Amino acid sequence: MNRIIAIINQKGGSGKTTTTVNLGAYLATFGSRVLLLDLDPQANTTIHLGLKPHTIEKSIYDVMTDKIDIETVIESTNIEGLDICPANINLSGVEIELAGVVGREMVLKDSLENVLSKYNFVIIDCPPSLSLLTINALTVAKEIIIPVQTEFFALEGMGKLVNTVEIIKKRLNRDLQITGILPTMFDGRTNLSKEVIDKIKEYFGDKVYITKIRKYLKLAEASSHGKPIIEYEPRSSGAEDYESLSKEVNNGN
Repeated sequence: MNRIIAIINQKGGSGKTTTTVNLGAYLATFGSRVLLLDLDPQANTTIHLGLKPHTIEKSIYDVMTDKIDIETVIESTNIEGLDICPANINLSGVEIELAGVVGREMVLKDSLENVLSKYNFVIIDCPPSLSLLTINALTVAKEIIIPVQTEFFALEGMGKLVNTVEIIKKRLNRDLQITGILPTMFDGRTNLSKEVIDKIKEYFGDKVYITKIRKYLKLAEASSHGKPIIEYEPRSSGAEDYESLSKEVNNGN
């Protein structure tokens, strides 16, 4: 059985890409076969793994619009067991390209069918908006992880996101579930972070992960060097946090 997980939050800066890459990297080191799917036109997951979007000839955009085989786009990474389906700026044109396509919400699901059996996990980095790309991700995913900053406006817009998930579940994907809420950019020295954690738990209850991703500069540095934290600085609080999260996810929590 494979698990298809969408990492989603329509607020930018919540830690979506950092979570996608580092969760995927650790799951691969645990022995799983993992495919990361970059569904954000900003291509941050692609960049985070050391690829240059402007040099990529074929991307997930071509899969979704030209019906080419996704296997021709997938690339391996430096971490054994971790592959990526990259993105580039062309992806921003998908909504226009698919405007008249019947069943456009299902294009990604159809494209993935041939490769799903090869992976234990497919992790999708969604764009920071409730767009057609996001709807495609939610149509194929079975699980949703929502990274939430432990900052003042953390829950702003969360009601709209949850409502969108419920609509997708009702109309397109009955198996879809919000399985985890991940507190990010946590600073245990401040009362604000602790208060926000309490509010997140009030809203989502036991869906909140035990793991909190602490504020850590090296996580941002790792992305700028095109590496997951396990490669960039494996003995660090950032590595410790994402290893802990990956164990929770791997155990089905």
